[in-house]
Amino acid sequence: MLRSLFLTLALASPAMADFPETVKNHILPGYASFASATKALADAAAQSCDPVTLQPGFNLAFDAWVAVQHVQFGPIAANGDALAIEFWPDPKGLGAKAQRGILMGDAAALTPEHFAEQSVAARGLIGLERLLYPAEPLPAEPCPLIRATAADLARMASEVQKAWLDGYADIVLTAGEPGNTTFLTQAEVRQALFTQLITGIEFLRDQRLGRPLGTFDKPRPERAEARASGRSLTNIRLSLQAMKAMAFSLTPDAPLTMAAFDRALTLSTKLNDPVLAGVVTPADRLKVEILQQSVTALHDTAVKELGPVLDVAVGFNAADGD
Repeated sequence: MLRSLFLTLALASPAMADFPETVKNHILPGYASFASATKALADAAAQSCDPVTLQPGFNLAFDAWVAVQHVQFGPIAANGDALAIEFWPDPKGLGAKAQRGILMGDAAALTPEHFAEQSVAARGLIGLERLLYPAEPLPAEPCPLIRATAADLARMASEVQKAWLDGYADIVLTAGEPGNTTFLTQAEVRQALFTQLITGIEFLRDQRLGRPLGTFDKPRPERAEARASGRSLTNIRLSLQAMKAMAFSLTPDAPLTMAAFDRALTLSTKLNDPVLAGVVTPADRLKVEILQQSVTALHDTAVKELGPVLDVAVGFNAADGD
């Protein structure tokens, strides 16, 4: 299955960035890192349920997820795994409610075959965060659920990686060739990847920054992503780094977009507010607003510059809803 994959990669000119480089240098390594990090976390959880012991591995797994989270097409979209890996935002608090029910419920729900059937809101990285960084005492011994959640994460990451290696990468890389009914032209792949990139920037602007900002009269710092583990700003920085790498893999001939990424990254690095708690005070809120404005500028620049270079426009993707 991989013969044509490697043949295509070998024939791709190293000096010409395009979607084969995105697959080879960004997507496949990203999913491999995520699979490796979640397996290590699951293995560690099998040995110890101590939250302090597991927190470093949890953060490595979250790092690896953010590095590839913006790639929301292909195998990860087929079974809705992205939501099960990270159910956020969760404005109605469905995850905590569902997780409490599992904690207090039948232990049979924690077996691998049954845990995958549980609500996506209770699973994944945010579910595990609630167990490793509890805001209040948990209603029951969390060890079995910690192990089940970590194992479920590792299973999903492994299955997504395997699906790319066992066929989907080949489908992407043979776009336009006879018999490829998924991507009838190479332009369709560029379209899909460009849409993933732009949608990822929008998610960063509207959710990771927009939700805690709320409004001037009603800031919502409690809505920041991964607040319990102190990762809100870390996820913003890692997301910018990952999407910049993806954009460069598609085409290095985009100096304005690269400069816009660098500006946003510089602002995020200078921001000393790990969970964006400063949105409640005018001076610190302004810093977060300036960062959000830089991400808006990045979005507009990427659309105007990358679109013509790749000869594509932003299209529909799963994050848009029905």
